[in-house]
Amino acid sequence: MLADVRSTAESTAEPVAPPDDRMRGSGLTRDLSFLLARANALSLAAGNAALAEHGLRVRSYSVLALAMDDIRPSQRDLAAFLRLNPSQVVALVDDLEDRGLVRREADPADRRNNVVVATAEGRDCFVSAQLAARAAERELHGQISSRQRDQLAELLQTLAFPG
Repeated sequence: MLADVRSTAESTAEPVAPPDDRMRGSGLTRDLSFLLARANALSLAAGNAALAEHGLRVRSYSVLALAMDDIRPSQRDLAAFLRLNPSQVVALVDDLEDRGLVRREADPADRRNNVVVATAEGRDCFVSAQLAARAAERELHGQISSRQRDQLAELLQTLAFPG
């Protein structure tokens, strides 16, 4: 179900309409998987809308964010971390590279692999895109306190990175 919600949310930059109040009383609203999927769909829609002016979407922004770090991820690393098919990562990196935002470099530890690094233009794009993404996040999550937001982030990290 999450994949269905994700593909729908990523296909549009329009915000998701509020649900019919009659459905809020449904037992489904106590299902954690549904709640995570719905919150994810809302987050993706808001993120994609905020990033559109920078020519990015949540997935390409995520690749650019990881390329900004000094970790120098390979495409395989990106696919595993972002839980995407490697062919999706290739397409994302190709697009970012075509736009001059990232480049592939030979991995010094294993010359058979490439790592993805941000260019100077990519760094500039990321800084402004990050401001837009954070503003969208603050607006989307405005109804929860900063303490609740921190708790939510901690709980989601536990779920996203078990063990």
